[in-house]
Amino acid sequence: MTSRTIGRTIGVPSLSPGSFPGFGEDAPLDLHGLTDAGAAALVRRFRDRTMGAFTDAAASVHYCTRPIQLAGSSQTVDTRTGEILSSYSSTDAPLGVTLVPCGNRRASECPACARTYARDTFELIRAGAVGGKTVPDTVAVNPMLFVTLTAPSFGHVHRAPKPGQPVVRCRPRDTAKVCEHGRPIGCMASHDASDALVGQPICPDCYDYQGHVVWQWWAPELWRRFTIALSRRLARALGVTETRRRPTKRRPIPPPALCDVASVQYAKVAEYQTRGLIHFHGLIRLDGPKTPNGFAPATESVPVQLLAALVEEAAASVTHTAPSPVPGSRDRVLRFGQQLDVRVVRSAHRPDDEEAHGLAGEDVERVAGYLAKYATKAVSDTTDRQGGHGATWNAHYGRLRAECRRLAAHSELRAREARESGNHDYVDPYVLIGKWAHMLGFRGHFSSKSRRYSVTLGRLRRARRRWQALAAESARTGEPVDTADLERRLMSEDEDETTLVIGDWSYVGTGWQNSGEAALADAAAARAREYAQWRAEHKHRSQNH
Repeated sequence: MTSRTIGRTIGVPSLSPGSFPGFGEDAPLDLHGLTDAGAAALVRRFRDRTMGAFTDAAASVHYCTRPIQLAGSSQTVDTRTGEILSSYSSTDAPLGVTLVPCGNRRASECPACARTYARDTFELIRAGAVGGKTVPDTVAVNPMLFVTLTAPSFGHVHRAPKPGQPVVRCRPRDTAKVCEHGRPIGCMASHDASDALVGQPICPDCYDYQGHVVWQWWAPELWRRFTIALSRRLARALGVTETRRRPTKRRPIPPPALCDVASVQYAKVAEYQTRGLIHFHGLIRLDGPKTPNGFAPATESVPVQLLAALVEEAAASVTHTAPSPVPGSRDRVLRFGQQLDVRVVRSAHRPDDEEAHGLAGEDVERVAGYLAKYATKAVSDTTDRQGGHGATWNAHYGRLRAECRRLAAHSELRAREARESGNHDYVDPYVLIGKWAHMLGFRGHFSSKSRRYSVTLGRLRRARRRWQALAAESARTGEPVDTADLERRLMSEDEDETTLVIGDWSYVGTGWQNSGEAALADAAAARAREYAQWRAEHKHRSQNH
């Protein structure tokens, strides 16, 4: 039995029939990576009639690449009466163990779980732009910008044109000129995005690897200072103080503070470039005064053009002096790169969109999709493990990781010298940089937001669990789910929990039993992603016609 025959036999995930080209027996799954041993394992599933149990188990974890296997049991108890509503044991599961999705957000590690994370991130970002998920739709009226903050240059690298741009030479320069190491300073080749040279230094010995790693290590601090600088400039533009001041005898009524007039909310993600440096992409929204519930209407004193100018000024002014990581080197003054992209996020509710002259506009749905994609792909481009999903390795990344470990060794030496001298309170600023070598020195969150931008990922996940409980209860009792005010009940912070789950679980293992099952789960997850993309494209076309 060939892998193509297996693909025809097992079918695809539960998808609507329609006209999706990947549906039905004539659209087998792509199992090109299936080995002979894996195919034999799947054949055994058919022979012992357990293929149905496997497909049910795989569907229960949404075709996770490496599900967690648990053994144990649980009981659902009514907290009001103490009645046991239901019982569950892993022995009742299709494969005799309970499978739980790994929950990894990295697309390179688990595409299925990364897709769930991306969907949640998309909903979080979109809610903060147009409302929904308990966020009022009035936020769509507030000025909003899509901002990209870049990293500076630490040496020339090979580059490819961006999608949609014409093919050009990499770095056309005088071919007779060479650097101090005897290498040409330019490159006359035309690279495409798949070229292994893209992102690699023109001259690795000229490249400032120490500066690269130090900037990456302190990049989260630069973003923090950027948000502070933006708030300060906003306060000056509004003629208010940055923080509230206490009343005094001379001034019993203190002047208004920024929090009484406006507040800055944001959601951002970090994306790795091919050269190994991260860029920050963020949605910045201007709200009104801080309130317990948040999402107040923005003041009319700051139109979107002024907000964009304040963002540009703040990004250009931010600096941070990083301490020297090795003896004999100087402290470094870090800042963002000169390339700054500021775009107005378009919304049908926003009255000043047409007045935002000189700023390119971006659609809300497109921006939310951008950021959700970045949140799952940020780590995958830096893995150096051989094999696996999207695994990559190159000499440039290797030298960056080696530089992280070198700086970590100097940090440990300084810490040991401090302890020997009796200074046990000394904490070196680079003490953990070695543990972040696999991230090329970046230690920040790949996805973060301000407190009042929108809902949290935790609330979205809790809403999903509540829905699963409602669906299970409906299946148990035969009563349809009450959809009246369903979103509010699912997203509510103070929803009364009337049941309690008491369980006793133990860890069994991680992953599928063999490579055939893993390949089958990955292929099914890929088909599900194809269907979701196909459905989104058709929905977009229908809305535009």
